[in-house]
Amino acid sequence: MSESYTVVTPTHVTLIITSTINSFSSQRRFAKTLTIADLKLKLVMLTGATQSMTLELYKGKNLICNMNDDTALLGSFPVEDDMIIHVTDTNVKCGEFESGDIEERYKLSDNDYAKKKDNFRTFKEQNLKNLTQTKDQAMAKDQEKKDKEEEEKAATMKIGDRCQVEVVNQPKKLGTIQYVGPTDFHPGYWIGVKYDEPVGKNDGSVKGKRYFECFMKYGGFVRPSSVTVGYFPEADELDEF
Repeated sequence: MSESYTVVTPTHVTLIITSTINSFSSQRRFAKTLTIADLKLKLVMLTGATQSMTLELYKGKNLICNMNDDTALLGSFPVEDDMIIHVTDTNVKCGEFESGDIEERYKLSDNDYAKKKDNFRTFKEQNLKNLTQTKDQAMAKDQEKKDKEEEEKAATMKIGDRCQVEVVNQPKKLGTIQYVGPTDFHPGYWIGVKYDEPVGKNDGSVKGKRYFECFMKYGGFVRPSSVTVGYFPEADELDEF
């Protein structure tokens, strides 16, 4: 019987941090799931560098690669324990954070600090803005996909079709489709249904606009994904058998 093997790599890596800013180095352990942008945030605090820093990966004295793609994961680079990440920042003088005027620097007012373009606050705000934009774009793309699917399903339905409506946390309802298409009360495609029983919310009109006719509480609007068209006879039809 053959044996199966899996490749297991450590989830964290211990690296030596050097920089053009400080004469000393430090050793830190990082998760490989960190993005380079998040790693830079940590290095800002560790070295005093600004958001314009560049990173180089060394093994001993040998340069392995540059690490300046902010969206890449640390683990996507060939990092190993005891390798060196060298931080370069031409905006900060060597030894600036080792001089004796640290106390004076920390007396900087909020207004003066805000005027500095390459500060930690600006870097963090920009990073948060980028993450928010990425999240919003992903949500918009996902909503666009859902809207397209709803439109395609709505195209398979027509007025007069018998249907079953199934909404999460609600009992199944039977009815007849009376409206298919967009509405004024909410974006996207909707299906107007006249229910067999008074289990709806309206009489076929919403916010003063009428889409179809029925008795009050017999009408309702649902997304196409909640509607199944098929053979769903009314109760009086069943009584004929």
